[in-house]
Amino acid sequence: MTTAGHYIPQGYTPALGLKETQQAIRALKDCFQRQLAGVLNLTRVSAPLFVRAETGLNDDLNGTERKVTFDTIEAPGSEVQVVQSLAKWKRDALGRYGYQPGEGIYTDMNAIRRDETTDNLHSIYVDQWDWEKVILREQRNIDYLYRSAQRIHGAILEAEDVIFHRFPVLRPQLPAKLFTITSEELLRMYPGKTPKERENAITEKYGAVFVSQIGAPLSDGQRHDGRAPDYDDWQLNGDILYWDTVLGCALEISSMGIRVDSAAMFTQLHASGHTDRMDLPFHQAVMSDSLPLTIGGGIGQSRLCMLLLQKAHIAEIQVSVWPDEVRELFEKNGIPLL
Repeated sequence: MTTAGHYIPQGYTPALGLKETQQAIRALKDCFQRQLAGVLNLTRVSAPLFVRAETGLNDDLNGTERKVTFDTIEAPGSEVQVVQSLAKWKRDALGRYGYQPGEGIYTDMNAIRRDETTDNLHSIYVDQWDWEKVILREQRNIDYLYRSAQRIHGAILEAEDVIFHRFPVLRPQLPAKLFTITSEELLRMYPGKTPKERENAITEKYGAVFVSQIGAPLSDGQRHDGRAPDYDDWQLNGDILYWDTVLGCALEISSMGIRVDSAAMFTQLHASGHTDRMDLPFHQAVMSDSLPLTIGGGIGQSRLCMLLLQKAHIAEIQVSVWPDEVRELFEKNGIPLL
């Protein structure tokens, strides 16, 4: 059954009840963030829920999403924005905190994306682990990017194993190896398909895939997907995808990348028509090489829980706001939402 982009797979029954689901979410999150911190040498820090607009620290995502904004009683003329991600803030924080190459941070990021069209995988509430790590210039290469993605995959495998031993009804499904491919190679492999169809085809084949180099136009003149021009280097970024056996589709768990240096920032701002951002404090810091070179990304907390707890809808994992017809759909089918 379906409604407004939301659907219930035929014959789906949750493997865990509400109480077990909450226990499993806690166990999974505790295990995974410990593993993530260990494999990437990260320490946990506090992070903002909102930032001042004039700092340029908020993430513009694809550049079209409206930010949740407000003013304060003490500064009625200054716009404050709920963060859309912490991509820029983390890099700025690493510089201010004095982190050295090989050291990094991670944090819980919570956001509201008011323009999100909700479905089984998307909510207006976003929760993810945001991480960032200082690197050396010689580490700004595709091999280092791939090794970092594989380490994250290893942390996910460890979390899957822990959850299985605690809740044996959840059988492990993920492959040991993360298959890597560029977006251009993927286009040549499936030239007649859309980017999403290509992701589904390659992920169903390999189970776990890292698609790299996202943002710049491909040989067909189209972009694999949109990327903001001022945090990831479009030649050194990518998405981690897993085949979701419950939904029968590729599930993006993480968007990550080596961040822009001054040259990449200049090139990408010009290519995207956003040269006006060069005067913002964050962008000035990158252009003047005042910030450390970094790699970082976000890992969806609710999506990882969906994948490993084998759930059909993100509303089975997080508490958010859903259309009435969606709640009715799940109530009729006896599927409890948080």
